[in-house]
Amino acid sequence: MKSYNIKNYIRYKNDVSRAIIRLPKLELHEYNREQLTIKFMPLVENLARKFSTSQQASGVMNIMDFIGFGHIGLVQAMKKLDYEKWKESEDLEKTIKSFLSKRIKGSIRRQIDMNRGNIRIPEHKMNEIRKNFGKDKKMVEMFFNSIFLSIDANPNDESMVYQIPDNSEPYNIEMLNLYLTGLLKSHLDYKEYEVLRLSYGLNCKKHSATEIANHLDIKGDSSYVRVSQLKKQAVDKLIENVDHSQVIDYL
Repeated sequence: MKSYNIKNYIRYKNDVSRAIIRLPKLELHEYNREQLTIKFMPLVENLARKFSTSQQASGVMNIMDFIGFGHIGLVQAMKKLDYEKWKESEDLEKTIKSFLSKRIKGSIRRQIDMNRGNIRIPEHKMNEIRKNFGKDKKMVEMFFNSIFLSIDANPNDESMVYQIPDNSEPYNIEMLNLYLTGLLKSHLDYKEYEVLRLSYGLNCKKHSATEIANHLDIKGDSSYVRVSQLKKQAVDKLIENVDHSQVIDYL
């Protein structure tokens, strides 16, 4: 396998593109293991980019390291694939992507753990630690859900959450809106950003789902459903990608 550095990233992308173009036009189940490995090389980069070089390994590893070790995980996973059993699956692409993703991410995580320092923590222990650290993710989830998804909540709900008086100091709305704008633009695509901006009323009046659908040119009788899906998709993406330290001051 070729070795690439940051400066040669474009060459790496071109090599992957050319390799995929050379693949014969076959149904997924007709590819052999080597061809499947090539076909799912872009999956490695997509997964590698979910790892933060600054927070995961203190900058010791870069994106090309993640991609390189991810490819090793891809090759090893393909060797372990029960080819005949996989071809019996109802959804071939979903099944193989799930199978490969776990092993690609595991390969990258093992290298991250090894590069953190001199102490080698077993993978199963690191998984336990990650689950415990889920408390931080819960804080991020609470922040974004309270701002965006609570817009659709029913204020007449008998849930205890609506019966607790809010005695906290009010936020500086202008500062909060400015901060939210920065987070949204950093992590969301255009449609996701616009859905949250308009539904929340970020530097504008609040828009209904129908108005948002018209603004984004979403057609059909169930356009408002698509708007709700985009809103949930956007909030989930923020929860997944924003570090708790970025929102802790607002909690």
